[in-house]
Amino acid sequence: MEINKTVLCLLAHPDDAEFQCAGTLALLAEKGWEIVIATMTPGQAGSTELGPKEISVIRRAEAASSVALLDGKYHCLECEDVFVMYDQPTLLKAIELIRNIKPTIVFTASPSDYMIDHEVASKIAMTACLAAGIPNIKISHTTPYNTIPYLYYCDAMEGKDILGQEIKSDIYVDISSTIDIKEKMLCCHKSQRDWLLKISRVDEYVFMMKNFSRKKGGEINFEYAEGFRQHRGFSYPSKNILKSELDRLVATHHFE
Repeated sequence: MEINKTVLCLLAHPDDAEFQCAGTLALLAEKGWEIVIATMTPGQAGSTELGPKEISVIRRAEAASSVALLDGKYHCLECEDVFVMYDQPTLLKAIELIRNIKPTIVFTASPSDYMIDHEVASKIAMTACLAAGIPNIKISHTTPYNTIPYLYYCDAMEGKDILGQEIKSDIYVDISSTIDIKEKMLCCHKSQRDWLLKISRVDEYVFMMKNFSRKKGGEINFEYAEGFRQHRGFSYPSKNILKSELDRLVATHHFE
């Protein structure tokens, strides 16, 4: 059966995708997949110099420029940093997005991460993937999407949960061939790169991304890698479609 080759990355903030899964998105784009990056917020808290409206305009444009490198599209659900809520209005926005995009694959944040926005985004994505097909959830100008997407959780920031314990990936994608485009996408977020550069006087923005990607690669004998876990709960598809699509670039590891 032919599948809709669309992948949705639904994360909390602009630049989250570039840190967590942009290399994999680039590989899928090379395979003919349409890429959509959506964020819960426009990142209105991401500046010490500009007000929320001003920095939001900049960060939306940066996110759009980044995904444009993959000929993809950007959407923002227009929540606010720190105030991303697991509530009906936010869920309806995410359900509407999934019904309109009709993704076969969805990437989202780790269920446990350093920041509550990430954790709530993860729960929102999980619920929306299932709820998008429920006919009695009525949203104007949408119809139920009767395919539950393959759902993957990206690694948490630094690969740690809220208690500082390591979260082990069981799916690894070799992004050695796309690390350069991943870096270019990250560098589109100039406002955040400049902000951290001013604070630390070191280009930690790029360094942190490449260092973590190298660390993940070392866990599975790749030069650079991104790690994932797949949601395999009842009703969600359990086949590892990343392996099917990317073949030798995907390795699995089951920890005892």
